[in-house]
Amino acid sequence: MSRWGRQTCRRAVAQFALTLVGCMSTSFGGWAAADEWPQWRGPNRDGVWNETGLIERFSEPRLELRWRVPIASGYSGPTVADQRVYVTDRVSEPEQVERVLCFDWETGRSLWMHSYPCRYEQVGYTAGPRAAVTIDAGIAFALGTMGHLHAMDAATGQVLWKKALRADYRIGVPIWGVSAAPLVDGPRLIVQAGGEDGACILALDKRTGTEIWRALQDRASYSAPILIQQAGQRVLVCWTGDHVAGLDPESGHVHWKHPFPPARMVINVPTPVVDGDRLFVSAFYDGSLMLQLANDRLAVEPVWRRRGRSERETDSLHAMIATPYLQGDYVYGVDSYGQLRCLDARTGDRIWEDLTAVPTERWANIHMVRNGDRMWMFNERGELLIGRLSPEGFQEISRAKLIEPTTGQLPRRDGVCWSHPAYAYRHVFARNDRELVCASLAAEP
Repeated sequence: MSRWGRQTCRRAVAQFALTLVGCMSTSFGGWAAADEWPQWRGPNRDGVWNETGLIERFSEPRLELRWRVPIASGYSGPTVADQRVYVTDRVSEPEQVERVLCFDWETGRSLWMHSYPCRYEQVGYTAGPRAAVTIDAGIAFALGTMGHLHAMDAATGQVLWKKALRADYRIGVPIWGVSAAPLVDGPRLIVQAGGEDGACILALDKRTGTEIWRALQDRASYSAPILIQQAGQRVLVCWTGDHVAGLDPESGHVHWKHPFPPARMVINVPTPVVDGDRLFVSAFYDGSLMLQLANDRLAVEPVWRRRGRSERETDSLHAMIATPYLQGDYVYGVDSYGQLRCLDARTGDRIWEDLTAVPTERWANIHMVRNGDRMWMFNERGELLIGRLSPEGFQEISRAKLIEPTTGQLPRRDGVCWSHPAYAYRHVFARNDRELVCASLAAEP
């Protein structure tokens, strides 16, 4: 082939590659290879967002919204998958119903809604459902406050199967309702139900709802299960109302469990976090526990346990709503009254405390999501912060208002924003008790 022919061939190949990239970009509404947020705390349930091409700082004190749509109240955070946004809420008039809502991610246009009667009985804080909708293989799994479990076609909202866990498994609904977001593992849907006859943790066939296995006699907590790797095996970690347990996700066999009984009441809300061979949990009244995961067998050993005298005189970390972040030898988390803290992961000793990111109020909250060396932090005042966390301290880079606090979730301190936001397609999605909003976080071209 002549030199001119080779150059023409190279130009043709390059043009084809550009055309292919353009087609891939348009298939995701202009956001090629963008991360989605299909479940609680992101794609891997670890609070990590791997998106690139994001802004370095906010240009204005308030984020410009791409869209906003009205919804009713609820605690569940949105999830995003296949160009759709999912969230749940509660309407109390003219009758009490819970709803699963689906919107187009680009415009906020309503795509479908499924509602069902749901009377709240002996539940504290009645704003609405707690658990985020889990999306997998074209199915949306929604778990309501009183234990209504629905599997729906994610595109149309058609109900594929449903269960009433209170009737089917005689679950003891916790005082703040059923809260732990379901987890999909292959063909299985893992649910922390708190049922009788060893049905605290359930594995159901995700396509039919048929029970595959059940495990543990424990009470249910509010903490979502996670999957980890230990000693070359996949382990399902569940923090129940009585134990931190490691199970075989395929059979429900209990590999190990470590007691963590509550001193006053089951109040285990944050998700367990893992880094390397360390596993960390923290609760409002009961303080913190660090476990070491054995590398050569399926077992754990306690490293340290720290608990303060009271909810105000805390030791180490007494987390309430926000899941801490564990990285190497350091733990970052929010204490019982809004104190952002760094701990030595080896001992539980406090390294520093910061009072600028979160209001210093009881149960004050900030949700942290890591993106590269930065942390996106959404606090209960509806502010989105960009910052860095290190053993040297908290470095705030920028902050902007995203959404207004409302009083449905907490009728005090002019309201709160307690729901975890979703990050997908270089956008952030957040809700309060009145609306669901979307704002771009994409850097300028």
